[in-house]
Amino acid sequence: MNGHHHAPAEALLERVARLRERVALLVEHRAAGDPTADDPLRGLYLSEEAVRHHLRAPSAPSGDHGAGDDDELPGDRLGPLARRLGLRPLEVSVLLVALAPDLDRSFEPLYGYLNDDVGRRHATTGLALDLCGAPVHRPEARAVFHPSAPLRSLALLDVDEPERPFLSRSLRVPDRLLAHLLGDDTPDPSLTGRARPLTVPSTADAPGDDTFTGRLAARLAAAPLTVYLREHREGEGLAHAARALPDGALHYTPQGPHTGEPLTALLREARLRDRAVVVSPLPDDPGALVRALSVPDVPVVFTGSRPYDPQWCDHDPLVLDAPRLGAGAVDTWAAALEDGAGPDARTGTPDGPSGPLGFDLAATVAPYHLSTDRVARAVRAARRLAAFDGTALTPGHLRLAARQQSTSGLEQHARRIQPAVTWDDLVLPEAPLAQLRELARRARHRDRVLGDWRLSAGGGRGRGVLGLFAGESGTGKTLSAEVVAAELGLDLYVVRLSSVVDKYVGETEKNLERVFSEADRTDAVLLFDEADAVFGKRSEVKDAHDRYANMESAYLLQRLESFDGIALLTTNLRANIDEAFTRRLDLVVDFPFPDAGQRLALWQHSLSRVPCADGVDAHGVARDFELSGGSIRSAVVTAAYAAADRDGPVSTADLLEGARREYRKAGRLVPGEGSW
Repeated sequence: MNGHHHAPAEALLERVARLRERVALLVEHRAAGDPTADDPLRGLYLSEEAVRHHLRAPSAPSGDHGAGDDDELPGDRLGPLARRLGLRPLEVSVLLVALAPDLDRSFEPLYGYLNDDVGRRHATTGLALDLCGAPVHRPEARAVFHPSAPLRSLALLDVDEPERPFLSRSLRVPDRLLAHLLGDDTPDPSLTGRARPLTVPSTADAPGDDTFTGRLAARLAAAPLTVYLREHREGEGLAHAARALPDGALHYTPQGPHTGEPLTALLREARLRDRAVVVSPLPDDPGALVRALSVPDVPVVFTGSRPYDPQWCDHDPLVLDAPRLGAGAVDTWAAALEDGAGPDARTGTPDGPSGPLGFDLAATVAPYHLSTDRVARAVRAARRLAAFDGTALTPGHLRLAARQQSTSGLEQHARRIQPAVTWDDLVLPEAPLAQLRELARRARHRDRVLGDWRLSAGGGRGRGVLGLFAGESGTGKTLSAEVVAAELGLDLYVVRLSSVVDKYVGETEKNLERVFSEADRTDAVLLFDEADAVFGKRSEVKDAHDRYANMESAYLLQRLESFDGIALLTTNLRANIDEAFTRRLDLVVDFPFPDAGQRLALWQHSLSRVPCADGVDAHGVARDFELSGGSIRSAVVTAAYAAADRDGPVSTADLLEGARREYRKAGRLVPGEGSW
């Protein structure tokens, strides 16, 4: 250590050394004329002579013996802390008196002597005032220990034993304060698992920037402020708070009822480290939490998705709508990748940003709307996946890790599908293929077009992407939805209508609202298969059933307009869908029944991994049997089972039998069999 600079511990020891001089003076003063000064049992009993001495003893010497406790010392933490918290010299001196026995045990017998009780080796209120030269009868001196005074209200000093007379109550400095003054920044143990440093991206806006986060940063830097950021989607408020607090903050996650939360320790930690507090997510009833943390000297940012309720707090915070996270969030991903550049000590994987990534990062992460800490976790998980595969970091690793971070409650009402298909698995005409690719482009660039370029229709409309797939059964509608989800790197959730539609009035809307709300905050593709059941045409009201059915349709129309996710609808008959729904769709993709050429391509694609006998005639089967893609796949499965049973390759006869089976299932006349 440089000889010109004191460590925090050395600076504190120097302050305590000065205190020892005052203790010695007070001991000398007390011992003068005390007949029991040399009695080894002094403090255990009171003799008659000692009682008479106490009756004659003068008061403690007056004068400000605490002068100099606020002097600046190199490396000192107490002085800067006192200035930040507005502590007076007397309060600083009282703190020193209280903490001295915890730092130097030789103070214990001295305090025992001065307390006239060898068992009371901590400072008392009366002893502290005597050592500081403050008359114990002065109201301003006694007010130092009042619960509303800084030392106690800021959780810097505990006054124990309230049943004792005021001057003999013990003083105790919290261990966390003493550790901080000695240079230890380990957080209070009660905050373990609840508070952690808030990750700040390296691309954070600078204060003064003409951006939302820049303006917020300037306000928070100017003076302590309580802010409520209402986020449209979970994580948006947290991301903006991280950017607006370039010096870092404590991210606090409530875990139970307010009465069980270590809020006093949290605020003390923020004061000791001169940090703001960011609280996210808010509990169901956040009123008590908001009131407890709305203090004038600590910047506190609450984030949540619900509207601010004035009943939460008597002094309203600054309420702001957090801008949505858009394509600019790629900066957060780039920062997270950059922060971990170089070999990972645990995985040994070289990080991509140390050289060219080899892929388009913006296009890879565009579908994901993750908070800053979730992005960092996703990047770490992607590196571990790459290390497991023994390869460099790829878009697939980032996408899989991002999906793992986008937790969802959709599985209560939807079936999750992890896409395992590609564009090569689609056999469609060029027109619907082009529309599907456009749908993926809209989903990938919607934040830029509708947000940054302000092409949203307004009126509270969301940035959702809505598509309708219309066509006969088996023409590839569900498979196409899976391909679009795979292209975007998202999971596909197929809504189970049986868990949504309810016979009781109003329950269907509630179930649908849960689905849409969960989809809004989840990076996923939502698929309403056989959507006619929910998005059907409204009818003329003839009875109560018609009225309630129309109410469901009206709710869906409103909800689709505010939807922010990606939703796809499939129907076998486009005419069954209400025109009001189709007007709100971005794309309507018609899936035609395959012609002979497309049927041949479908047969060949389905047989691509199946062992076939020489001379298998897929051309004739495709020509003679008009089957959809789904039926062709089923026919190939039937043929494959027949071949597997005889342990041989698939023959033309197997394909013919599979095709005939599909015709019979559909109740159609099988070519060459006549009437049946």
